[in-house]
Amino acid sequence: MTTATDLPQLAERAGRDLKDAAPLDILKWAAETFGSRFCVTSSMEDAVVAHLASRAVPGVDVVFLDTGYHFPETLGTRDAVAAVMDVNLITLTPRQSVAEQDAEYGPRLHDRDPDRCCALRKVKPLEAGLTGYDAWATGLRRDESPTRANTPVVGWDAKREKVKISPIARWTRADVDAYIAEHGVLTNPLLMDGYASVGCAPCTRRVTAGEDARAGRWAGTNKTECGLH
Repeated sequence: MTTATDLPQLAERAGRDLKDAAPLDILKWAAETFGSRFCVTSSMEDAVVAHLASRAVPGVDVVFLDTGYHFPETLGTRDAVAAVMDVNLITLTPRQSVAEQDAEYGPRLHDRDPDRCCALRKVKPLEAGLTGYDAWATGLRRDESPTRANTPVVGWDAKREKVKISPIARWTRADVDAYIAEHGVLTNPLLMDGYASVGCAPCTRRVTAGEDARAGRWAGTNKTECGLH
């Protein structure tokens, strides 16, 4: 039986042992190691990791953060994933609605203080939602941006005291596209409309040729991550 005190060492060892493993093998290891205390998180930019996890762990919990600011296309992708994949879709929501947040902090907090907005609408809900899990999987890839270049396939999330698994960390955009084509995986329609990375509508724009995939997130600011990673 793995205990909480064993988790950091387990993550470090698995990060070494699985560094060259295929995504399906990494996810199968997670299922065997953590059982029902393992989940997948998805922004519904695409459903690649959810699809992989459904093959490795049928019925796996897939956690989605509904910030209240998502594009309709993102919510539609979530609903489609829940309908067609062998997963248990769980939607997390912030403590406050957008209207309640506006009343307390003023309208368009995302423009004035995006870090606080992300903390309220993403970070805190995720931390609460992950309480019952020892490990969570993400769709992070090293080629997405310089800040993600050293992402391990298995690591220790010291902030949340959980094992963090990034099964497709070593994949390139071409690898993702090939998997989507081979398996007919659901993708957010916005990816076909100039968006290379899809977040909340007020803080996401299309990218131009030569920009990295996350250049359209919080454009015009120094912000590159929402705080989840």
